[in-house]
Amino acid sequence: MSARKSSAAKALCTLALHFMPQRAFAAFASDFELHPANLRRRSGSPDRPAVWGPPRKRDSVPLIVSNNCGETIWPGVGTQAGTGPGIGGFELDSGSSKDMTVGGDWQGRVWGRTNCSFAPGGLSASNLNGNNGGGAACGTGDCGGVLNCVNTGATPVSLAEFDLAGGVGGSQVFYDISLVDGYNIPIGIVFIPGDNPALQDIPPNLTNCACIATAGLVLPPAPSGEMGNSTNSSYPIPYEPTQTSDQIASWCDGVYPYPDANIQRPIFDPCYSECSKTNAPSDCCTGHYNDPNICKPNDYSTSAKKICPDAYSFAFDDQTSTFIIPSGGGWEVTFCPTGRSTNILKTFKPQLEALSQAGHATKQIKTDAMKVTIIMEGGKENGADRSRGEGFGSASWGALVVVVALAVLL
Repeated sequence: MSARKSSAAKALCTLALHFMPQRAFAAFASDFELHPANLRRRSGSPDRPAVWGPPRKRDSVPLIVSNNCGETIWPGVGTQAGTGPGIGGFELDSGSSKDMTVGGDWQGRVWGRTNCSFAPGGLSASNLNGNNGGGAACGTGDCGGVLNCVNTGATPVSLAEFDLAGGVGGSQVFYDISLVDGYNIPIGIVFIPGDNPALQDIPPNLTNCACIATAGLVLPPAPSGEMGNSTNSSYPIPYEPTQTSDQIASWCDGVYPYPDANIQRPIFDPCYSECSKTNAPSDCCTGHYNDPNICKPNDYSTSAKKICPDAYSFAFDDQTSTFIIPSGGGWEVTFCPTGRSTNILKTFKPQLEALSQAGHATKQIKTDAMKVTIIMEGGKENGADRSRGEGFGSASWGALVVVVALAVLL
């Protein structure tokens, strides 16, 4: 669907979703608006057509969205393959959560919208031209001026992305936090193991990542912590250990500030990525630059990686930003999570590699995840070093990343 189509047309499409057969939703998912930088690795799987949802109970897994911010937000949910939750967006008050379910084959994304104002029924912005003259109902993350999103969020936007049926036979989950489309709100992902003992054995400090790039919402610099309800004292989360609140306040300044470097940033401090700002092939890794040997991190990517080591910072950031764990559990996406940005992938790369290969948490993995010495060692070098080309240094892990790409592209 073209970004140039009117908000009224998009509103009619949203309304139609409530009356069309679920199979017809696949046509909308194939038209799902993605930034060029994301097309390479986030297109839906042809053998998993997108279904609006919700799934049948026996085929479902939990998807919870929580708002830990001090203000109301309007999360959006996009389905690219498999069975979605049957809803594309909703209002979420501060301190509230929304429980949903998606299919075990779901591939999609969750994002936050801020400063929204909708007309009654949620089919358009509250005023004729929206808050930007083009029909947008939200300050950031808008999806065509409608409450119940059909399209993905407008840049700049922080994303939580999932493929719940990745790998050979759909036995693995691939997930990540992405700043490829910019940043608009702190975001975290929490794994919910459910009643499966094998999944319950996975240490939470290997799975629960976060990106907190908003000044005033981060704890003071520290190598590790417990991050609220997402882990415990036995398994402290590896933090990004060095960035102060003042540094976080200015991480985007001089790159692509939004809207103006001379304006003091609000609590929601969106930042364009260079790709979303310029749409240039060299920034988006498209065309001639669609090659990891040619397309390299730019200034935005380097700055983003310093603040959020576990997040995607540009299109070919797969090896330092993709989490791979056994399938079967549920997920919570938390906006404005407690703590600091995480540094899990760098700190526990051998343990995560072993988890991906074994399909369960071995005794050694669990023992290592408790060791503060490993966490301290992982925090010695800033995660931004990896965005300049440092890989995981393991052929077997590199092979797993190839599996990720093939599973998404095939």
